[in-house]
Amino acid sequence: MIMEGRRAFGFLLTIVIIFAIAPLMAILVYTFIKEGHVDISQFSRMFTHDRIWKTLGNSMVLGIFVIIGTTIIALPMAFIRTKTSLYQYEWLDIVLTIPFMTPPYIGSMGWILFMQHNGFLQQLIPSAAWMTDSFFSLFGMVVIMSLHLFPFLYLMLKNTLLRINGSFLDAALIFGRSSLQNWLKVVLPLLLSSYVLGSLLIFIKTLAEFGTPATFGSRIGFQVFTTEIHSYLSRWPVDIRMATSLSLFLLSVCLVIWYFQNLIGRKYTYGVLSGKTPARREIKDKWYIRTASWTFVGLILLLSIGIPYFSIIVTSLQKVRGDGLQAGNFSLASYQEVFTSGSAGLTAFLNSIVFSIMTALITAIIGLFIALYIKKGETRKQQILDFFSLMPNIIPGIVFVVGLIMFWNAPWLPATIYNTKAMVIVTYCVLFLPYSVQYIKSSFSQLDASIFQSAAIFGRSNIAVYRRIILPLLMQGIFTGMMMTFIISMRELVAGLLILPPSVETGATFIYSQFEQGNVGVGMAVAVITVLMTVIFMFLLGWLQKRGGQANA
Repeated sequence: MIMEGRRAFGFLLTIVIIFAIAPLMAILVYTFIKEGHVDISQFSRMFTHDRIWKTLGNSMVLGIFVIIGTTIIALPMAFIRTKTSLYQYEWLDIVLTIPFMTPPYIGSMGWILFMQHNGFLQQLIPSAAWMTDSFFSLFGMVVIMSLHLFPFLYLMLKNTLLRINGSFLDAALIFGRSSLQNWLKVVLPLLLSSYVLGSLLIFIKTLAEFGTPATFGSRIGFQVFTTEIHSYLSRWPVDIRMATSLSLFLLSVCLVIWYFQNLIGRKYTYGVLSGKTPARREIKDKWYIRTASWTFVGLILLLSIGIPYFSIIVTSLQKVRGDGLQAGNFSLASYQEVFTSGSAGLTAFLNSIVFSIMTALITAIIGLFIALYIKKGETRKQQILDFFSLMPNIIPGIVFVVGLIMFWNAPWLPATIYNTKAMVIVTYCVLFLPYSVQYIKSSFSQLDASIFQSAAIFGRSNIAVYRRIILPLLMQGIFTGMMMTFIISMRELVAGLLILPPSVETGATFIYSQFEQGNVGVGMAVAVITVLMTVIFMFLLGWLQKRGGQANA
């Protein structure tokens, strides 16, 4: 086959090393090597700062509270979508993933505009002014991040509940167990491993999150690791070694959590599917269960989508923010300014589109070659390449960004792309390569070996097999990976803030800067356009996946 042998492995491993390993090695070298000698004083000095310990405590507390918040939302939602009559509404899954796909800093800005003094809540309900001070606290930050991350945990729990065959509960009933005991003794233990795995991933994503801490956390004075790293690189005096030390510590914490996640996944995962496919049982709810279910779903959709989207849309349409929600105070002036030729908003948005398209194309090509080599990961080399290609999904994005800055500023390099637009594309490719690899690898795993055997019988060459058979069958996975990469590249904030060349902005950095500078209308207009594009692509992704499922069936 084409992607086999030592040369293919060496070539792909070299690419992955440059993309994933070199930035991390640069962090290690910059942290522990000084003037050619090993020096751990900087890393030790990090732990003498009271502010670092406070930041560590803030990050851990935030992670624990967000796990609690996402559990309160995701666990009932998973039961509602599998154990009530709402299971039949498949469109709910697409709608419920919108908060996760919405850029977190945009959702945070929407909540700030809604809950701040003289914000939309006070304009709509003046008596609710007392809620403002309570919301602008750790509680509000946890609420915002939980509403953003709950879809991730919800989908994991829902899929586990769907795999639990009803025969488990039937068998328990035969042996005299009550319905309550069934849930406590059968369902919850089978659900526990998925919950723990999902919670650990939520914890990692909370530690790695930058958008919400940068927008909301900065207003309440709640610093976490990601914002602390950013401050050491962006504020005077710049302390690069402290930034790399913090990055290394954050990397270590995430790797330890990832190790325990894998350990739990190997030891406490149970088989819940038998060879016989169970028939779907029709569920008929009592009226109060149906009412409570729809009320809960409606409340979560209101909080996670309705309020932030209402705030950013209304703000983008207001002529004068001080006039509030008054008739005649709405126009399309902000959108006209954005779409004016040569405007800063349009230039930034077009930059995002160009960078995202280039990233999607490059990661699709590299991801295709890596996925074709990895296949099902049966050999040691395939497993090594698979692990390295997935590292950007395990490690916080800001750590990779710091590593890329250090690597491309190394004095021994004959040339550098730092401070150029090419650096932006390389950074995006490093961060989002795993999406292409995973989607293409998933499509490839569905191909039966008989396809290759049939092609060999009919005398097809390897190139012909890939061009005429394999690539067309993988095209859906390739396009899905490209679309996901494009969506996430459009919303990336921390990379843009740290590595964009002077006078170059993306849509994300433009929205952030306009919000911070008080020119909210134009910034929210770009935010609405970005979110609208994200939602359209999400529905396209859902359609592609549904179409793929029907084709496989």
